[in-house]
Amino acid sequence: MNKFLPMIFAGAIGGLTVFGVQKLTQEPTPTSNETAVPSTKQVNTVNYGGGPAAFDFTKAAERSMNSVVHIKASESKQSAINRQRQNPFLQFFGGADFGQRQGTGSGVIFTADGYIITNNHVVDFADEFEVTLHDNREFKARLVGKDENTDMAVIKIDATDLQPIEIGNSDDVKVGEWALAVGNPFDLTSTVTAGIISAKGRDINIIKGYSPIESFIQTDAAVNPGNSGGALVDLQGRLIGINSAIATPTGTFAGYSFAIPVNLAKRIADDLVKYGEYRRAYLGVDIATMDGGLAERLNIPFVQGVYIAEVLEGGSAKAAGLQNEDVIIKINGKNVTSVPELREMIGRSKAGDTLSVIVNRKGKELEIPVKLRVKDNKY
Repeated sequence: MNKFLPMIFAGAIGGLTVFGVQKLTQEPTPTSNETAVPSTKQVNTVNYGGGPAAFDFTKAAERSMNSVVHIKASESKQSAINRQRQNPFLQFFGGADFGQRQGTGSGVIFTADGYIITNNHVVDFADEFEVTLHDNREFKARLVGKDENTDMAVIKIDATDLQPIEIGNSDDVKVGEWALAVGNPFDLTSTVTAGIISAKGRDINIIKGYSPIESFIQTDAAVNPGNSGGALVDLQGRLIGINSAIATPTGTFAGYSFAIPVNLAKRIADDLVKYGEYRRAYLGVDIATMDGGLAERLNIPFVQGVYIAEVLEGGSAKAAGLQNEDVIIKINGKNVTSVPELREMIGRSKAGDTLSVIVNRKGKELEIPVKLRVKDNKY
């Protein structure tokens, strides 16, 4: 098997993810110049409507571009001095960390009064932010909150009557659907690229925080440094994901890009706006995605779902009565087929929510209500 391309945050170069330009072409419908030959036989003709209509992405672009912003993130002089004092070696060695750090990326207008969603890796190093709207208005921004375990952040500008993006439903997104990526690749503002949804629930092991949540939407829309934090939208211009990472051997687009599903992103953004932090609930289990090999090693019948290797003390699962070797197959009526899917479902829930969890326990299906708790009295 060929080596898989290294994963990088779409904004790791230049501070943010950027989308490249991808040109779509469509072959013209062939026409015939042949002259019909008269026949004595009766000919039945069928009108099929003249073939499919051409793809038109203009409405989706128009509806979303005004809601996507350019972000310049900078480290203030004092912050740079403090950082260098904490690491004296920076005074003797140059390199990327010497001096004030800067980066650029993208963000999505979340509310009409100036809350903007972006990626944590776009703003994590900075304490000064400048936002440029699609109409070229410029604003200073402040950090509202961030969460490294989901690579999400929210910043705020003092503005009113902005155009927040329409929120879609990432659960309804299907593999093979068209999607547009809107952002600011290589500082090329207001850039739109198109591709299809090529997979869902991808875990690419790029978020290095404690207990990360990765369940990316994968697309082949061109994404490059500077697009991090930008919008992935459907053909109605509705937000379905926040573009975050690419798979690449070079640092630029090589065929695959990854977006945080909007149903998860919105849940986190709501908490960041309200509390300044993501108040996350935990199930409290060590888990693995079930496959044929795992079932054979465990000597249990294969059933598609998530295998519980251990139920942890003090967690929601233990209190609810889940057991080691249970296989979680559904949550709230939705099939669970992988660890990323399960983590996303729990990540979208709140402490205090009660989930209907269906498990396969030694060949029998059981429905168990699980009331979600926080971990160690912390969110």
